[in-house]
Amino acid sequence: MGTKLTLRTVEAAKAQARPYELRDAEIKGLLLRVQPTGAKSFIVEWARGKRTTIGRFPVTTLVAARTQALAILSDAAQHGTPKAAKPKRKGGIITLRDYMDEEYRPWASANHKSGDSAPDRLLAAFAEFADKPLASMDNSAIERWRTKRVNTGIAKSTCNREIATLKAALRRAHKWGFLEATPLTDVTIEKVDNERKRFLDKDEEKRLRSALDVRDAEGRAARARGNEWRQERGKELLPALGSDDYADHLTPAVLLSLNTGLRKGELIALEWTDINLSENLLTVRATAAKSKKSRHVPLNPEAVRVLKRWQRQQPEGRLFPVKDFKTAWNSLMDASKIALFRWHDLRHTFASNLVMAGVDLNTVRELLGHADLQMTLRYAHLAPEHKAAAVALISGGAK
Repeated sequence: MGTKLTLRTVEAAKAQARPYELRDAEIKGLLLRVQPTGAKSFIVEWARGKRTTIGRFPVTTLVAARTQALAILSDAAQHGTPKAAKPKRKGGIITLRDYMDEEYRPWASANHKSGDSAPDRLLAAFAEFADKPLASMDNSAIERWRTKRVNTGIAKSTCNREIATLKAALRRAHKWGFLEATPLTDVTIEKVDNERKRFLDKDEEKRLRSALDVRDAEGRAARARGNEWRQERGKELLPALGSDDYADHLTPAVLLSLNTGLRKGELIALEWTDINLSENLLTVRATAAKSKKSRHVPLNPEAVRVLKRWQRQQPEGRLFPVKDFKTAWNSLMDASKIALFRWHDLRHTFASNLVMAGVDLNTVRELLGHADLQMTLRYAHLAPEHKAAAVALISGGAK
């Protein structure tokens, strides 16, 4: 299904928050891709996941795009991989940048969970290889790269993630015919100790909540002053914030995380259709879950109060229509004087509070959405006082 691309529809296609595509109903495989910046490109897809960029509009006209698309599709029907679909090469050799920009980026945008950001992250992490032949990224080169990264203070776990993403991208390059063999087969993902015993203690949680209250009060006051300034100048007023309103999304997002243990990605993906306040239940959709499986999380009284309060200000669509909380989060950590605490540690705090309250690990596993108990065992270590109390119960016989 699609709509016939015309000069009018191409020109009228408006930029949105995320990239999107319009498929041509006349030439199957021709697409118009619109970026958040407003840039528009014609793409031809000759098989599932196999596509290449024809050119940018308006430098490449719709007529020219149709002509090239037909030629590429005809070539693909005869030879499998069309010659015109090969990425640009420097001196006849394909580079990492060529491959990422011309081949992997269109595929990742359509099929990868992180979309356009995956190629960008790889080009940033492996910048020294960007303009070198793709085949130069062999086992020894990547091992040297890893050693250098670790010696400069980059965590081994970070290097592991970058290497895993690169290996997946290069496996696809081999599948598409840009590499003669599957590369990096001997580059292993190193074992690391991922156990991180960081969660909020009672005093830190008190400071965090206090900082959120102060931030909301200052936000409401700033909104009132801003509207006074606008009114004096005859400008349109911003929505007024009542005494019980949040300044913005940060407080409800933090409090919901503390009470549900959702991952940041799961939280950002939440829509109001995922919330059932009559049953006090939240649903994490499979498309948003790390495990790719949906799960239901009960809402405690505080979570329900937060959601009802926030719904008055953000009544439809996504609960938190942002890409990240980084800037606001860093300011909040400074204001609350909490050090070395990441957003993900709110999830640790949720888990540790459950364990210290005596909740069994399998229930914690289900609430966190872990595929097996092994990952949940990390959270048992976040409650040393609780475990010490359990051991103390059998200390009576020792003199």
